[in-house]
Amino acid sequence: MRDFHLPGRSAVLATNGMCATSHPLAAQTAIDILGRGGNAMDAAIAGAVLLGICEPQMTGIGGDCFVLFSPAGSDAVQALNGSGRAPAGADPAALRAQGHDTIPVNSPHAVTVPGAIDAFCHLSETYGKIGLDALLAPTIHYAEAGIPVAPRVARDWSKDEPALQGAARRHYLIDGKVPRVGQIFAAPGQAEVLRRVARDGRDAFYTGEVAEDMCKALADLGGLHDMADFAAAACTDADPISDIYKGTELCEHPPNGQGATALLMLKILAHFDIAGMDPLGSQRLHIEAEASKLAYDARNRFIADPDHTSRLGHMLSDETAAALAALINPKAAMPAAAPLSEAVHKDTIYITVVDKDRMAVSLIYSVFHGFGSGIASDKFGILLQNRGAGFTLEPGHANELGGGKRPMHTIIPGMLRRDGRVTMPFGVMGGAYQPCGHARVVSNMVDFGMDPQAALDAPRGFSDAGVMNIERGYSDAVRQEMADLGHSVQIPDTAIGGAQAIAIHDSGVLEGASDPRKDGCALGY
Repeated sequence: MRDFHLPGRSAVLATNGMCATSHPLAAQTAIDILGRGGNAMDAAIAGAVLLGICEPQMTGIGGDCFVLFSPAGSDAVQALNGSGRAPAGADPAALRAQGHDTIPVNSPHAVTVPGAIDAFCHLSETYGKIGLDALLAPTIHYAEAGIPVAPRVARDWSKDEPALQGAARRHYLIDGKVPRVGQIFAAPGQAEVLRRVARDGRDAFYTGEVAEDMCKALADLGGLHDMADFAAAACTDADPISDIYKGTELCEHPPNGQGATALLMLKILAHFDIAGMDPLGSQRLHIEAEASKLAYDARNRFIADPDHTSRLGHMLSDETAAALAALINPKAAMPAAAPLSEAVHKDTIYITVVDKDRMAVSLIYSVFHGFGSGIASDKFGILLQNRGAGFTLEPGHANELGGGKRPMHTIIPGMLRRDGRVTMPFGVMGGAYQPCGHARVVSNMVDFGMDPQAALDAPRGFSDAGVMNIERGYSDAVRQEMADLGHSVQIPDTAIGGAQAIAIHDSGVLEGASDPRKDGCALGY
């Protein structure tokens, strides 16, 4: 239980249904859908689509999604891959010939076909109860009427504004300026798109005038997308991957998501007495940072389109985890993981809902970088993701850019089980941080007995691109100790990630937790 002398959040407790997400209007919309007879899938879709208007820098209908869910009356976990593919004409050799080592993140070459709308339509039809028109109605209303810009959203908007180009500046700025906190942001073009999807289904998005609008925006900038690429968009079912950490099973979406990275990281951490360390001390933070370096190096080697990922078994084997754990020096930071691990590998915006019948949904939905590619369609203002930046241009790599391929993705939904019973859908936002965040939340709860809200509140550190980012929640002494171990330490300008969770207790009570790093909340009824 938290110290009520200090600022903080109490858990949200309810019995009939619960939503936790990063904006209050999306959480309220999800609860309204449950109250109208919708199930958790309905509520998650309705809330997720609305987040594209509440937090347009984070997500939108020009993006992708991944979903884990457990149907009512079952503890089985299912996965759905709503990520899009590169256009058929994508040519890595042409980009290399132009002098590119990586895919330019704000170019049409980084744009993959948006997969989320196809996934939402499929999930509504297959697992929902009240119909797509009812689920899209709240977003249609808010897209037309507008939403006051929330504090964290305004901060991110200002930071990410330089990415906006061309028509995107007209659609995502107000009178040419970044919206202030409390200013009303509306997206009438997206309201019209969703009205058509509500009436005619996914074809209203992937064929006809809407798809033409997206294709033209890309073609005008040299993109290779055509109408056939959009028409071919299709989500795919998948089997979750999982592993057990001290009795708690972490279920993750398989590649092309990076969930395997979280599993490998926990397998490495299992070789250390994490529970015997200070939860907010430098020893734990150092071991976690070193494990993340090694796990992310494995991610970069192996994770790709599932049709091209061939060494997942090696990545997740006990032997690999033991060999990587042995590379960690508790007294010094490794300068770079790749050379050290070469011998080991030589052969290489979130919403959760639980309903009264205990269907549990873990859904993550994103445009990747802030405002994605920065490219928006002219008429409807659909902001297009830059997930193609997740490809590599390294010839022969499993994740090399290719026509019709899906790139390695950073977004990952999570689900916990214990003794075979689903106990907590959860997710951690924050780009590359997400696997580290999943491992940290699980360890906070399993190793240190934290409740879900405390596990999300706890300060974070993340070793990224040679820099050890340590939030202000850690003491200066810890930062100095990390520097003494060889880490290049800094306090990040923006808090690391965000997270949401719903614990499902045997008593029938649902316990919602929402990360204070975002504007959102947990709501139940």
